[in-house]
Amino acid sequence: MSATTTEQSGGGREARGREQQSAPERVPPRLKERYHSEIAPALREEFEYANVMQVPALVKISVNMGVGDAARDAKLIEGAVKDLAIITGQKPAVARAKKSIAQFKLREGMPIGAHVTLRGDRMWEFLDRLLTLALPRIRDFRGLSDRQFDGRGNYTFGLTEQLMFHEINPDQVDRQRGMDVTVVTTATTDDEGRALLRRLGFPFREN
Repeated sequence: MSATTTEQSGGGREARGREQQSAPERVPPRLKERYHSEIAPALREEFEYANVMQVPALVKISVNMGVGDAARDAKLIEGAVKDLAIITGQKPAVARAKKSIAQFKLREGMPIGAHVTLRGDRMWEFLDRLLTLALPRIRDFRGLSDRQFDGRGNYTFGLTEQLMFHEINPDQVDRQRGMDVTVVTTATTDDEGRALLRRLGFPFREN
């Protein structure tokens, strides 16, 4: 190998080293850090778990946006996919009809909605934005019902429009779209799931 080739090779390694050193470290989502430092220890103490693995945690968040009118106007599904991608930061999957229903003019395979499943850091970031920015923007908001658990610690609630998310530009919205949000946890009871979500900042109504 010539001296020039050796120098070029060494220079390439040095450049890559500088790039690696200058690359910023990814900051963990703040709500995730708070869960590990504050919420998980508090839940372990509250429920007296013998093992740290018993402490309830988040698994995933699913966001589903149904578009029934898409059977009559296919362009509506494009708007739903666009809005959901902006809100969640992830490309949605299109839900399609599993069977034909003549009275609704619905044929098998027609697009009827869009959905996203969030995990990991993206899940934590979405939840943080939902709790701190989106829900407080709902007019006359009085809190979420704490009765919509499924018996196994998972929670589903509905949102009536996408404009509560600050990422959505009102001038580019063709119509109001609601969505269902399902929070899946490792909790084994509704009481455990409710305690987890309350400590994460879910604004449950006082009954």
